[in-house]
Amino acid sequence: MRCVLDRRDGPVALLTLAALILGLFAPSILNDGDTWWHVKVGSWILDHRQVPRFDLWSATEAGQPWTAHEWLSEAAMALAYRAAGWSGVVALCAAALSTAVWILGQALARRLEGTALAVVLLLGVSLITPSLLARPHMLALPLVALWTAELVRARDQGRRPSLWLAPVMTLWANLHGGWAFGLALAGPFALEAVFSAESIKRRAVILDWAVFGFACLAAAAMTPLGMDGLWLPFRLLRLKALRNIGEWHPIDFSQIEPLEVVLLALLSFALMRPVKLAPAMTALLAILLHLALSQGRHQMLLGMVGPIILCGPIAVALGMQDRVQVGSRFVSSLALVVGLSLIGLRLAIPFPRIDNSVSPITALAAVPVEIRSQPVLNQYDFGGYLIWSDLRPFIDSRAELYKDQGLNRYTRLTDGDAKTLNDILVSRNIRWTFFAPGARVNAMLETQPGWHRFYADRFAVVYIRRP
Repeated sequence: MRCVLDRRDGPVALLTLAALILGLFAPSILNDGDTWWHVKVGSWILDHRQVPRFDLWSATEAGQPWTAHEWLSEAAMALAYRAAGWSGVVALCAAALSTAVWILGQALARRLEGTALAVVLLLGVSLITPSLLARPHMLALPLVALWTAELVRARDQGRRPSLWLAPVMTLWANLHGGWAFGLALAGPFALEAVFSAESIKRRAVILDWAVFGFACLAAAAMTPLGMDGLWLPFRLLRLKALRNIGEWHPIDFSQIEPLEVVLLALLSFALMRPVKLAPAMTALLAILLHLALSQGRHQMLLGMVGPIILCGPIAVALGMQDRVQVGSRFVSSLALVVGLSLIGLRLAIPFPRIDNSVSPITALAAVPVEIRSQPVLNQYDFGGYLIWSDLRPFIDSRAELYKDQGLNRYTRLTDGDAKTLNDILVSRNIRWTFFAPGARVNAMLETQPGWHRFYADRFAVVYIRRP
């Protein structure tokens, strides 16, 4: 019995601990400009005890309708920052990541054990690591695992998912816009349940799933946006300019990527062992794969949902049977103690913010205060840091605020369109610019009368217009 326990408890506990260590001590977790403004908005929410309904931070869209739809994540990040600085934010996101990995591991351990369990869990986690950033999606990750695990469990037991998922949906909708994926994910499971049910029971199955679907849809509307929030994810996805934003780009296979390793591993296994999936699950897996290939940010969904869907068929192919875990969870208990100690260590050690591609700290500090207060034309990636520094950027990463018009104008600018640059400089009365060294805007400003290079380092270049 102890052997059975260790072969399931051990891999999950150790990989959960590894995920926590990665989240706590990987410097890249703060390499995203969005983190700056998320914490800033969260601080505003804590100070004013309300969610902003209008833009308060940009120069170009000030006063336009905008609601912080990820307000709960932002408030949590701000609380963590106030408690322990950037180490607190890192610890919060690392804890969310490790919780998600543990939930995922528990779902897989229902069907797999030993090496198979460790490999499948490791491959899934590898698809999550490219999205290991201190942003709201990380705080919602445990809910993705919890939601998917319950859908699969309900399917295996031939029942409707529990209605306790409705409050999970409310929490998810207030943490991150990915809640819409959760509702969509239930569709294939509902179809499979309906078509696999006996004819005499089919109407009851349809009714059960309809009740579940409407309950979760109503739960998703319990946000500051109300019913309008149900349409926000779809309005965002309709923005054509998203294709110009890095995280929405397709996967680049010119170098080794985790997704390539995962696909090769799955293909090799399928060639050696027959893996059978129901039609609805096959379609769902194909959709997840398409999303991951076409938009890099969706690798995370494939890494979280794919293993839970596949673990049953993989177990059948390997001849594994469900087993009941019994006995003491020694490895998990030990991993928990070590994990809590590491979180304490992370909180005790300050996490300094240094110059990088999204945090041009030294460059901004070099700009005189009287210049900083004037209108700026900035790089998209620098918008978050400008907001954090109490400056109003020309643009930042809130795509739903700037919409296609604003995002396309910025794309024309960065593509080197001189007319767009001139129009912006005049119409916005721009006094200084703030771009990365390789930006075409810098080269165009060299030929603009009245503009001179004021400061430059390897992360940012500042041009200032002479009075």
